[in-house]
Amino acid sequence: MIAPASGLNRGDVERVVREIVTRRLGGMLGGPPAGPKLIVNISARHMHITPEHLEVLFGPGARLTVMKPLYQEGEFASEQTVTLIGPRHRMIPNLRILGPCRKETQVELAFTDAIAVGIDVPVRMSGSVAGTPGCLILGPKGHLALDHGVIRAQRHVHLNPAEAAYYGVRNGDPMRLIVHHPTCGLTIDGVIARVREGLKCEVHLDTDEGNACDLPHATNVELAGA
Repeated sequence: MIAPASGLNRGDVERVVREIVTRRLGGMLGGPPAGPKLIVNISARHMHITPEHLEVLFGPGARLTVMKPLYQEGEFASEQTVTLIGPRHRMIPNLRILGPCRKETQVELAFTDAIAVGIDVPVRMSGSVAGTPGCLILGPKGHLALDHGVIRAQRHVHLNPAEAAYYGVRNGDPMRLIVHHPTCGLTIDGVIARVREGLKCEVHLDTDEGNACDLPHATNVELAGA
C-alpha cells in the first residue's frame, strides 16, 4: 500500500482517485460520464403528521388528499392546511401538511418563521425531534398541543446508492452545494447525504437559504463532497 503524501488526508486521496478514474473512463468512452440530474428545491415551512393526529385535527376517518406530487416518488403536498400558534400567540396560517402520513408528527420552519412566532428552533435532521420545542396546532375539527416536534430541518440531499457512489459519499456524509449567480452566488456547506434506494438526487434548502442565494435566478448549481 502506498502511503498518502504529507498533508493529504484520506478524503483528499479518494477525491483525487475519483477524478483520475473519471478522466480515464471518459477518454475510453468518448467523454466524461454523465452525472446524476441535480435538482435543488426550496422546501417551504410545512408539517408531517401521524394518522392519529390527522384525525384529531380533521375528524375521524380523515385522510390526506393530494394537491400536488413532489419530486420524490410517493410524496405530495396535501390539500390539508393548519394554523400554528407559538408562545407569543402569533400565528402561521395555512401551514401545509405533506404526505404520506408518518410515524411521528413534525413541523419544519425556517429561522425567520420561528423568530416571528417566538420559537427557539434547533437545527435537526428530519425525524430527530426528541427534546425539541412544541407548539399549538389548530385544525378545522380540533387542536393539538405538541410538547415537541418543531425544528429547522438540516439542509440535505436525497440520493440513491448509485448517485451516492458517483459523488463518493455515504449516508450521513456532509456535502457542499455551490450556487452560481451573477450577484449573490453562495457556497453552502453541511448538506447532509440521505441515501436510500428509490430516491432521486434532490437538495432541500429552506426559504431563508433559498432567498439568500436567489435560487430561482441561479445560473448553475454544483454538488460535491465536503
